[in-house]
Amino acid sequence: MIEKVYVAVGSDLQEGLATLEWTLRRWSSSQISIVILHADTNRDYVYTYYGKIPASYVNDESVDFLKKFEEGKVNKILNQYIAFCGKVKTETLNIEKYDEPISKRILQLISGLRICKLVMGIAFLKSSSMKSNNLLSGLKHIQRKKPDFCELYLTYGGKLLYLKERNNEEFIEDDQGDLVAKLNKKKGSFKVWIGKLFPENARNQQTSSSLTRTDSIPTWEKYAEEIEEYFNHLLDSNGDDDSEILQVSSDILENRGSIEPDIPKDLNPIQRTEFLRIKLGEARDAIHMNRKEAKENVAKYSKANWAINLCDSRVSDLEARSKEEIKKRRGFEKDLETVKDELTENKIRIEQDKSKLNSTLEIQKELSNKLKSVTLVKSQREELLRKMIHTRGSMILEIENLRKQKDVMKRRIEFCRDKDAIEMVSRLNALNFSYKEFTASEIRAGTDNFSDNCRIKCSGDFTNVYRAQINHTTVVVKLYNFRTKQVSDEEFDNKVTILSRAQHPHLVAMLGFCRELKCVVFEYMHQRCLRNVLFSNSRKKQALNWHARVCIAAKVCSGLTFLHLAKPRPIVHGNVNPSNILLDHNNVAKLHGFRLDFMYDESDIRSDIRDFGSLVLQLLTGRNWCGSVDEVVDHRVGDWPMEVAMEIARIGTRCLCSFGEDGAYTGIKMVMKDIEEVQKMADDLIVADAGCLVNKSSADLERPSFFFCPILQDIMKDPHIAADGFSYEFSAIKQWLGMGNNSSPMTNLDLEHQHLTPNHTLRSLIQDWHQKRSIPLT
Repeated sequence: MIEKVYVAVGSDLQEGLATLEWTLRRWSSSQISIVILHADTNRDYVYTYYGKIPASYVNDESVDFLKKFEEGKVNKILNQYIAFCGKVKTETLNIEKYDEPISKRILQLISGLRICKLVMGIAFLKSSSMKSNNLLSGLKHIQRKKPDFCELYLTYGGKLLYLKERNNEEFIEDDQGDLVAKLNKKKGSFKVWIGKLFPENARNQQTSSSLTRTDSIPTWEKYAEEIEEYFNHLLDSNGDDDSEILQVSSDILENRGSIEPDIPKDLNPIQRTEFLRIKLGEARDAIHMNRKEAKENVAKYSKANWAINLCDSRVSDLEARSKEEIKKRRGFEKDLETVKDELTENKIRIEQDKSKLNSTLEIQKELSNKLKSVTLVKSQREELLRKMIHTRGSMILEIENLRKQKDVMKRRIEFCRDKDAIEMVSRLNALNFSYKEFTASEIRAGTDNFSDNCRIKCSGDFTNVYRAQINHTTVVVKLYNFRTKQVSDEEFDNKVTILSRAQHPHLVAMLGFCRELKCVVFEYMHQRCLRNVLFSNSRKKQALNWHARVCIAAKVCSGLTFLHLAKPRPIVHGNVNPSNILLDHNNVAKLHGFRLDFMYDESDIRSDIRDFGSLVLQLLTGRNWCGSVDEVVDHRVGDWPMEVAMEIARIGTRCLCSFGEDGAYTGIKMVMKDIEEVQKMADDLIVADAGCLVNKSSADLERPSFFFCPILQDIMKDPHIAADGFSYEFSAIKQWLGMGNNSSPMTNLDLEHQHLTPNHTLRSLIQDWHQKRSIPLT
């Protein structure tokens, strides 16, 4: 794409060529076309050797001739500009003059032609009759008012200029930082121009005081201000007159100077006399003006001679100072010779140092050889170190194997937890605590009259729950009637009735109640609430590994499933959180604190599922918030298997989904199914990790899941099939049915009958499994 560059030039040919040269050099690497802008001649005046004369004082024929001559001169200059541009496409554009300033006409052209790049020489504005003191203000006006799409470049003498402002002064500098013109409260300073021509400093003035001229000649310092004022006056007058004088040759003026005025032929003698009198008056005015200008020119000439003489004396003074500077320069040259001699001596010393350096390099070579030998010894030592590291790795692997063996032992202990829980319930039943109605004196004696020392805290807060000792057994007493809440007898009986129905391995068992004090006696959980263990900062209490947390989630879901599937009406917990989950000494989880009324709807059941999802994520992360699984899993308890963590996170997220959303659970049965699959996955990972450690431990873990009793969570010795189709240890299912439970321990559905059938096939498989591992069946 060819870019169009507008170049504004004046009548000064050399300055115009310099401006075009700068433009061609500036866009030498781009394809451009040039539009030359030039100002129209002033048609109100004609210019002769005798000065500027109004066009009305000259006859029309002379005016036309002079204007044609002026246009021919301008066309000649424009042709030279076009020829200078060479192969670059060039055209011209005439700027017609009106009464408005040239700066305003330029802004009108920029907006009308949408000029994007404008190169303007200072001589263009001078040739457009702009005074010196208005030059900067005109440039400043163009700079500020031009549209943003226009790029303006100012040039003078082939150099780029910048319009700047500093200390309340406006000035123009070229691209080398030299001052070209300035405008402040005073007019342009003559000292600036003289300072450029004759640079000097204060020291030169002091050292050259002996070279001043005699007192008969006026000194420069005495008339400096007057010279400067005269110089500024010349600048102003040049802006109006000298910059636009048109030189007409004397031959042309002689040929055209004797033109007689044209007298109309149809005038009578009186009119003709009056016409000649008017013309004579105009001629007298012109002669008077020319005489006045001649006198002024004589005064100017004498003033100029005076200034020239004063400047000549200044030049002589400066020449004398220049000679002194030359003498000083010769002295400097002598000093330079001395420095050169010293430099030669330094070169000799450098050569000597080089020889010393060569010797040093030889020594370095010898040291390098020694370094190679040392490196060889180092590699041998490194090989020995690698062997030691390998040995250390083997030791670390052995330690890891021992740690995994420890996890195997923990797993075996976990298998016994549920069995211990059932035995605890059986032992409490043997003490006749089953739904016993205690007296107020027994309760007060067991709780030391409800002492604060017996009150149980959860997360640092006191509750209405007390630890008590009754018949040498530790139990828990929960008050339902206290200062801030009063319970009626009927309401309390309803709560006791609901608690008597809620019998499940993972629900805190009720042992009795006291109608007088409105309190219920529960079994005691040694580890207290899950919140204290899960969110504790104590390392001693941080004992739940990832597998234990999966088991807690599964057991809590089992208890919650039992509540939701209770007959004849489901039971809603209403507040599933770590504070309402208790752990025994084997970290077996049991739910408590569920609602003891039937005032609920489907949204309450959904709320239980959402609370369970929040609990699952808290077990996963060890905190009350969650993000991506890889970032927020609780690594304080060991590295979570990613597949287990992802499944736990998926279950928790689905529980938190609103009803009707994609992936949301529709009931607790779906949650229980998924959580059992995750628990089985976790158990398989524990078994797989420990399978390569010791053969005996592997044999203990490679037990089929259907060998375990769902109640005791241990290998069955005498399996029997119940009405729900599941196999149970005979003693465990018999005890379950003997406690008045008519529902299935697995599905919580009512059993059609209570007949038990021996499972001889399963018993034979269990016996074969024991014989293969040489473990006697007792």
